[in-house]
Amino acid sequence: MFASATKDKKSNSVTLPGAADKEGAQTTVIAKGTVIEGKFMCSENVRLDGVIKGEVKVDKRLVMGEGSAVQGNIQARDAAIKGTVKGDLVIEEALHLMETAVIEGNITARTMIVEEGARYNGACKIGNGSSSK
Repeated sequence: MFASATKDKKSNSVTLPGAADKEGAQTTVIAKGTVIEGKFMCSENVRLDGVIKGEVKVDKRLVMGEGSAVQGNIQARDAAIKGTVKGDLVIEEALHLMETAVIEGNITARTMIVEEGARYNGACKIGNGSSSK
């Protein structure tokens, strides 16, 4: 009812924003039109379609939809980004920059996929020794 399925063109994976992941984690949804100012922390998965102005810390997976934005640094275990980030990203595991992603800041991640059309401007550190933990 509230979640719409999205299918990645290059794989057969389907993401349901409101669904639990394989670890049983729930997803917090920040809808389009929502603006959060200040530090945002969540121990579960987050689907962001709105705007966050401030630091973002997500213990599990962050998914940013097209048109979403973060003006501040991001820390997460995994991230898939279609929106805009003005700040540094520290991703413990996998970072996926999708075709509409725009990053203005430094990136640190264990692995990274950059689709054609995605843009980033900043230093990029990828590999096992890159995680800040």
